[in-house]
Amino acid sequence: MKHITTDEIVNLLDANEDLNIIDVREDFEVENGMIPGAVHIPLGSIPEKVSELDPSKEYILVCQGGVRSANACEYLEAQGFNVTNLEGGMMSYDGELEFK
Repeated sequence: MKHITTDEIVNLLDANEDLNIIDVREDFEVENGMIPGAVHIPLGSIPEKVSELDPSKEYILVCQGGVRSANACEYLEAQGFNVTNLEGGMMSYDGELEFK
């Protein structure tokens, strides 16, 4: 499984890179803010939403601490997707937040 650090993702966001970020946390968790541009798909909804994802794109998955997003990465990798897990999740992320 590929990993990205919070410093790396902040640098990519600062460089205006086009990132496909999926936040797999629960609704009550994303109320505290998400990485700008992230799409919210709770972990339990990933199997039913997988058909909405583009297999030609690379996705970065994030959760609160990095464990649930790692589980989502394993599932999506098995489906043929190119995914990367954000190490440490939102607990390690100190960049800009977006509130939805």
